[in-house]
Amino acid sequence: MIPYKYLQWDDKRHGGKPSSFEQLFDLFQQMLQFTAGDATEALNWLTQLDQKYNITNSESGIGDFIDELKSRGFLREDSRGLTQITAKTERSLRDRSLEEVFRQLRKSGRGQHPTPYQGLGDERLPETRPWRFGDDPHLLNVTDTLSNSYRRGGIDDWSLREEDYAVHETDHPSNQSTVLMIDLSHSMILYGEDRITPARKTAMALTELILRRYSKDTIDIVAFGDDAWEVSIKDLPYLQVGPYHTNTHAGLQRAREILRRRKNRNKQIFMITDGKPSCHFEQGRLYKNVFGLDRKIVNKVLDEAVICRREGIIITTFMIAHDPYLQGFVRQLTDANHGRAYYADLDNLGEFLFEDYVRNRRKRLH
Repeated sequence: MIPYKYLQWDDKRHGGKPSSFEQLFDLFQQMLQFTAGDATEALNWLTQLDQKYNITNSESGIGDFIDELKSRGFLREDSRGLTQITAKTERSLRDRSLEEVFRQLRKSGRGQHPTPYQGLGDERLPETRPWRFGDDPHLLNVTDTLSNSYRRGGIDDWSLREEDYAVHETDHPSNQSTVLMIDLSHSMILYGEDRITPARKTAMALTELILRRYSKDTIDIVAFGDDAWEVSIKDLPYLQVGPYHTNTHAGLQRAREILRRRKNRNKQIFMITDGKPSCHFEQGRLYKNVFGLDRKIVNKVLDEAVICRREGIIITTFMIAHDPYLQGFVRQLTDANHGRAYYADLDNLGEFLFEDYVRNRRKRLH
């Protein structure tokens, strides 16, 4: 009989109730997501919550929590004495964003990504096919192989021939280069709805997924407003809406230029936007029109979508507004590019984007 030794339950050792620091740190990260990485504002909010709801215990306060954040390397003071988050905190925000998206996938039942494509890959499928020269021996389906030989010769005259061998089909994961475009025009915070926080969180989550799991894939972030510019991974938590119009044409141009430099064969653009294109550059000057869909501006965007299609770049648009007038523009863009469009809610933006990303990594191997 194997003896058992019983010990007192240890929350830290056995993953029980999180410590007070972990609970506060989780709340602090939530604040940082809403303040675009502004540590001072997030700590002010946390202090107000503590004063109203007494979220810290009697032995310590927010001041002690701030000291511990600094000692653990999550906060620092710059040359001006201002409190800022560190690279360690930026990574933790990406981790948290990724965990939130996957938690939503599990709740909604999403995350299963069946594909009709088959080829040489890492994941064996239940379906089988006849053996071909060069097939990996570990893919051999012994049961089907023996069944084929018995059907051909019977038990009394049993033998194995080449035509008896059957192997498992497999999924083929392909490398992918992705540019994620994020609309930073002023409409992303208008009408009493915060649209930039889910977009920013989704960008951090997708980036962290690729860095962790798909090291051969590439991810680039392009922000667009009056113009378009690249955003580095470390700057993702700080993305903020500006007093911008929506230069979708410039954003697609910048994304296409980035993908042209990438060596991966499979290239795609994910565009998160809530509004219509309202400006573009014309002979070095910014032409603007916020009233309706200006055909001069729209046609420039559609022309760029066609160029992307010719270069094999698929545009997937995640429309986070429900105006039928604007959805009509998205349909035109999708038709011009032969791409895809999702009319997503802010609560499930990450679910749609993740599902589409993983599905696009599957390809047919001829």
